[in-house]
Amino acid sequence: METEGKVIKCKAAVAWEPGKPLSIEEVEVAPPKAHEVRIKIVASGVCHTDWTFLHEVGKTMNPQPFPVILGHEGAGVVESVGPGVTKMSKGDKVIPLVVPQCGRCERCLNPKTNLCTKNWKKTQQCLLADGTSRITCKNQQIYQFIGISTFSEYTVVPEDNVTKIHPDAPLYRVCLLGCGVSTGYGAAVNTGKVESGSTCAVFGLGAVGLAAVMGCKAAGASRIIAVDINPDKSEIAKTFGATEFVNPKDHSKPIQEVLRELTNGGVDFSLECVGNVGVMRAAVEACSPAGGVCVMVGWTQMGELTLVAEDILLGKSLKGSYFGGWKSVEAVPKLVQDYMSGKLLLDEFVTHRLTLDQVNQAFDLMITGKSIRTVIKM
Repeated sequence: METEGKVIKCKAAVAWEPGKPLSIEEVEVAPPKAHEVRIKIVASGVCHTDWTFLHEVGKTMNPQPFPVILGHEGAGVVESVGPGVTKMSKGDKVIPLVVPQCGRCERCLNPKTNLCTKNWKKTQQCLLADGTSRITCKNQQIYQFIGISTFSEYTVVPEDNVTKIHPDAPLYRVCLLGCGVSTGYGAAVNTGKVESGSTCAVFGLGAVGLAAVMGCKAAGASRIIAVDINPDKSEIAKTFGATEFVNPKDHSKPIQEVLRELTNGGVDFSLECVGNVGVMRAAVEACSPAGGVCVMVGWTQMGELTLVAEDILLGKSLKGSYFGGWKSVEAVPKLVQDYMSGKLLLDEFVTHRLTLDQVNQAFDLMITGKSIRTVIKM
């Protein structure tokens, strides 16, 4: 039945309040307004940031609005577009984007950043441009996580937060480019600018960390030391290019001391992919004083990072990376092409495929270290 211009009733996983399991509900998704796109979500990755939003409010996350539909790492097909949308049309395969790219604001025109300002404040409040959501449930507005909400069979997203991809792209794989893989890979090749022949350490081997390992390999690093407290991550890290694996629990010394001893004074590049300020400090202190670069990749909002001033004064650099530094709308389709041509691994990240009804199980698999990425089939 034709749905264009009509409200669509569909299933979604709703977070009614912090810390509680998601509830599968029937929701109503309104038609897109001007410069918006309504998408039929086909697949969604389950990212640690979704879990953090739900369970870390007031701890590592600022207060957030509820009820909300989480999910931000998805791929789907355009169902309809609102007035003024010219970059895509019904039937196009697309990936929603956590970072917009309008191509016109001061930041989009600045090659040093990817933090487009278009609708940024609203989407960070889990709203669309007009300050409302397009999704309701039981006559109540449901907030849209980062303005996206891929844990819903249909969603409406601002056009600058969507990019059109190759029509043959497998959505169950390329959905991972909506967040985790792009974030980690770009942190190495874009933000950190890892150099050929260098020594790297990657802290945390979830999907983001493993993508960072892959980025270090692509950049030509000669030593890539993967660091994680889960011994099961050792073999999978090697799949993505790690040359060594170090478990901090196997050592009596702090991990930064262990790494400095292994590398004759410190690594050239360290990438923190956990989102823990204690690990961030360890990543800085693991760097060589001779121009070592530390890249903060793991997401946290409220943590305060303390450093020894001399570490920075002597020549180390500390950088932050958001969505891997990619200019999203133009970069993600190219990453899709890289995957399709065999230059980028994606299949190896997907350890589980579940249905939307099993989304809480996906969270359990993630936080117990049993999965790398679970993809939800919508």
